[in-house]
Amino acid sequence: MDTTQVDAYLRRLGIERPGWDLDGAGATIEVLRELHLRHLKAVPFENLSVHLGEEIVLEEGRLWEKVVAGRRGGFCYELNGLFGELLGALGFGVTLLAARTYGGRGRLGVPYDHLALLVRTVDGGEWLADVGFGAHSHLPLAFGERGEQVDPAGTFRIADAEPDAAGVGLDLVVLFDEEPQYRLELRPRVLDDFVIGAWWQATAPTSHFMRSLVCSRITEDGGRITLSGRTLKQTGPDGKRQQRELGNDAEVLAAYWERFGIVLDRVPAVAERGRAAGRV
Repeated sequence: MDTTQVDAYLRRLGIERPGWDLDGAGATIEVLRELHLRHLKAVPFENLSVHLGEEIVLEEGRLWEKVVAGRRGGFCYELNGLFGELLGALGFGVTLLAARTYGGRGRLGVPYDHLALLVRTVDGGEWLADVGFGAHSHLPLAFGERGEQVDPAGTFRIADAEPDAAGVGLDLVVLFDEEPQYRLELRPRVLDDFVIGAWWQATAPTSHFMRSLVCSRITEDGGRITLSGRTLKQTGPDGKRQQRELGNDAEVLAAYWERFGIVLDRVPAVAERGRAAGRV
């Protein structure tokens, strides 16, 4: 990612680079926190490509064109993949980590179910950054901390995982208000490793991304706004929720633009196979 692309990405986040150098001097936890929160407010977590028939390509250039030039969002592979490239260009140390999310009854998802980032700051600190999980921490989590970490979104904890069936116990579990969110592997990965996961999420009838539509971001006041199909939900920082059903297609398209900055020429719709899978 060259300087021009970095500056355009930062403008996408609402930031004019305040004299940051690309030599790593500005790779501090304060900068990381600002980038992380700005990303969650500016770039929505969304799966619209899955239902618009758009190809998902895990290559830096294609991701930059979609998220920065096209002012779209994406899901974990796209958002954390590209965010990791930005952080690397700004001098942070970045390692891609694979995770498996917890579903109903504590069951784990498929391998490469999720992509998260281990980020190292200039002082050697290690942080878990994740701008691609939807409702999650607003700020990076201290990677080596095993106690509770209070975040604007709630209380998080990173814990050592129980050994799996093969007796391997090097993984970590990320918990949100004591509910396990995902099991994180410690082995470093590259973006290409996640191609099969992205393909599965975008095509498998049992993938939750195939079953429903979502477009969601943090609001400026720390709440959250979500458009799921035609249902628009807004939750304030106090937890109070407002919800309404949108009417015609014009109203839905206007909501994508006015609330998320996304311009679409048609309303995405869940495919019939996705609806059928959702009823199982």
